[in-house]
Amino acid sequence: MQWLSSTIAPLQNLIGFLYKKSKTNDVHKKQLLTELRDNLNVFKNAFMDNTPYENVIDLLSNTAIRNAIKENFNFTKLKEGKIKIKHIKEDRNKRYLGWTAEKLTDKIDEKIQELKNIKQLNGGNIKKIEAKVSIKLSNLYFRMKLLADFIQSGS
Repeated sequence: MQWLSSTIAPLQNLIGFLYKKSKTNDVHKKQLLTELRDNLNVFKNAFMDNTPYENVIDLLSNTAIRNAIKENFNFTKLKEGKIKIKHIKEDRNKRYLGWTAEKLTDKIDEKIQELKNIKQLNGGNIKKIEAKVSIKLSNLYFRMKLLADFIQSGS
């Protein structure tokens, strides 16, 4: 998880922001923000403790996303508009330029589910495909961080 090292300091600020932002009466928004915060915390703690990827995958959650979709939640409540260059803090996220919070959240959900399925398909052991899983976890982390950066941005 060396790819996480350059973002660990700003990550703590984002986690704090998401904690404050989740103080809302909108149940789905609260659950989504809390889940995003918790997932980012999983990455932070996994990096600091050098946790195996299997454990990280087990702790990642997409339940709030799935529930919000079932309830036809309007994802613009997380953040209106589209991702602009000013929202992007890592060059690797430039491919998400023009995406909405809904589209990005959908891709986050898809990646979490894919990782859980890959782990299960491999009997809970991902050692033989660890490089592939590392890339997928990295992509997931930077998507989640981008979503949090986008939500935090003023406009």
